[in-house]
Amino acid sequence: MELEGIELRNNSSATASTIIDQQVAAIDSNAELVNAQSLPPVDQGRKAWTFCLCAFLLETLVWGFGFSYGIFQDYYTSHPPFNTQSPIAVAAVGTTALAIQYGEGLLLSLFLQRYPDLLKATMWVGLALSTLCLFLSSFVSQIWSLILLQGVGFGIGGGMLYMPVINLLSEWFVQRRGLAGGIIFAGSGVGGFAFPLMVNALLGKVGFRWTLRVWALGSAILAGLAILGINHRTPAPKFRRGQRRPRFIPPQMHFLKRGVFWTFSTTTILQALSYFPVSLYIAMFTTKLSSPLSATIVLSIFNSSGVVGQILIGHLSDIVPYPWVMFVSAMGSALSAFLLWGFADSLARVFTFAIIFGGLSGGFSSVWPAAASDSAGRYPEQATITFTCFAFLKGIAAVIGPILSGVLLQAGQSFGNNGSYGKFGFGSVELFVGSCAVATGIGSLFVAVARNRAR
Repeated sequence: MELEGIELRNNSSATASTIIDQQVAAIDSNAELVNAQSLPPVDQGRKAWTFCLCAFLLETLVWGFGFSYGIFQDYYTSHPPFNTQSPIAVAAVGTTALAIQYGEGLLLSLFLQRYPDLLKATMWVGLALSTLCLFLSSFVSQIWSLILLQGVGFGIGGGMLYMPVINLLSEWFVQRRGLAGGIIFAGSGVGGFAFPLMVNALLGKVGFRWTLRVWALGSAILAGLAILGINHRTPAPKFRRGQRRPRFIPPQMHFLKRGVFWTFSTTTILQALSYFPVSLYIAMFTTKLSSPLSATIVLSIFNSSGVVGQILIGHLSDIVPYPWVMFVSAMGSALSAFLLWGFADSLARVFTFAIIFGGLSGGFSSVWPAAASDSAGRYPEQATITFTCFAFLKGIAAVIGPILSGVLLQAGQSFGNNGSYGKFGFGSVELFVGSCAVATGIGSLFVAVARNRAR
């Protein structure tokens, strides 16, 4: 009887323990359900679109200003104290800033994977650095100082301010990621349209020193407000002191084994080689054809056409296989470069070229989110790294493309060209741009093949 009593008590204890375990599991399950239900919805809702709007504003401030550097370049080369400097050195200010902003995205992505709790702090530090460097650059009189501050410093700060947006895009948008990305990336087109006109007006009235000071203050206020709306959808993980964090470099970067990544990366380089020479030299071409004012307007139109292109291409990539969107974008860009820019002998043709090429080529990056998702495959957490790899490669092309085009332009101008094609020695540049666009179209077909094989 005593043994039976002990056994009965043991069975009762086991039963009670089982019931308690089941109750705890149920509580945990209910807690997870409540937590999931308390999260803001994906692809919709006030918080998701607030994130999209604030990200759009940061895109406008960071990239729109960078794409407006051509106005500063014209001013620096024609006004003291930098008018005695080499045009190549003056151009290095804007090129350096853009290249760093594109290139540092990969490092920032890896850093934020290890320290996700520092995402907001990274943005505030970036805002402080970019504002300080832009303000200090208003006091310099040496070109090396300008390159260091408005180029390197502003580039690093601008990248730190903007790139965390890319880390959060996949949290807030899934099915409508292409549309959201298109809206966000259209900010560079909006800034690229408005900022050249604003900068040109300020430079004419108060000079470059006060222009930089006013711009630093205004952008700091607007960017600070935008940061307030950039938040995680899911709570960022908290790490205790001594707790092991994720590796800085992931041990398994599976996207490197996928053909989609390599074909799209190659195509991205080709597309950027086609885009950046136009962004840099279209104003110079227009000045030779007409006047500096017309050049400012053309550059604004070229940049703003990317607004429509970003949104349209982003939306199409949600409903149509994105390699075919890439193909149409690339071939349309090629035809406009060969025919419209090549035979441009009037402002009407230049304006038409700026609208078509700016929209088709300027909107190309809206397919990046879809391509990054495909490249990551079964490891969606690596989509951000693949996206920043694309940006890194575009940063390299942002330097190489203008240099190659500059060599071709110098050679073309030395030989002279009074024919109907390629006026003012730009014929080789126009052929280079069009050829890279054709190569982009061919690359799009390889992306389509690699994408089908991966399925």
